[in-house]
Amino acid sequence: MCGRFNITADPLTRLLMALVNMPYTGLDNANAAPTEMIPVLRITPAGEDGEGKPELVPMRWWLTPFWSKAPSTRYSMFNAKAETAEKSPAFREPWRKRRCVVPVSGFYEWCRSASVKVPYLIRASRHGGLLLAGLWDHWRNPESGDELLSFTVLTQAAHPDIAFVHSRQPVMLSIAQARRWLAPEVETDEMRDLFSPRLPMALDIVPVSSEVNNARHKSADVARPVGDIIHVRGLEG
Repeated sequence: MCGRFNITADPLTRLLMALVNMPYTGLDNANAAPTEMIPVLRITPAGEDGEGKPELVPMRWWLTPFWSKAPSTRYSMFNAKAETAEKSPAFREPWRKRRCVVPVSGFYEWCRSASVKVPYLIRASRHGGLLLAGLWDHWRNPESGDELLSFTVLTQAAHPDIAFVHSRQPVMLSIAQARRWLAPEVETDEMRDLFSPRLPMALDIVPVSSEVNNARHKSADVARPVGDIIHVRGLEG
């Protein structure tokens, strides 16, 4: 599961410059929650200005399928299981046609300890951020004609080194993998190797204040360590 993001624009600019040679244009959000608008990287679709080029677009973090009657939070659409997304009516078409990358500084996860849930911030040990695999869709209001862009984050079984926090993790991508994920000429089915439990980079697992439990708390203080940081080696060491 992936239910909150930490976003700090300055380090993310360095990461996006390395990925697609563009700055990060979003605002800092130390505790971004589902249904909020978050900048997402996609390849501009055919027929739109800038067709075929990468662009950073604000999208609602809670996918609304193009065929929906209206945006809704009735079903949990902010995450999609990589193992089953292609079979879901909601995710099937985005799986084939509309992939995106979600750049974040880190994500929060909660580990149950006795009768309480302990929050952790999981962040890259270097590089200044994480690149998460996502799917996006567009919905148009039949009355006003207004378009809503929205996305979901793909999740997979957690790597053993971080499974003590939660049994699921977002699909994390290296820069090379993110370029491949965005490439429209590559079929999603050709990238199933990305969905095995894996850590493409070294991570810090940081215990943080329970203030992060409330999505209205946006101060950077919610990400400050309140205990020892656990370092996990990824494929990069």
